[in-house]
Amino acid sequence: MTDTMMLRDCIRSRGVKLGHVAHVLGISSGTLRCKLENEREFKLSEAEKLSKMLGMTTEQRDRCFFGPAG
Repeated sequence: MTDTMMLRDCIRSRGVKLGHVAHVLGISSGTLRCKLENEREFKLSEAEKLSKMLGMTTEQRDRCFFGPAG
């Protein structure tokens, strides 16, 4: 399960708009909302794109997308 609090904080701290995130991932804003609310899972390719876009370290990416949510 995605640590959506961490992900939202990272997006906010980078000043990236959610519409831009959805566009980069090739998904709708509604789909992104579902993923940020843990109603749907991020695909591996989406996690990779998003972590690169946000400048996450490998450790941050793994904790955010592949570790247990806190």
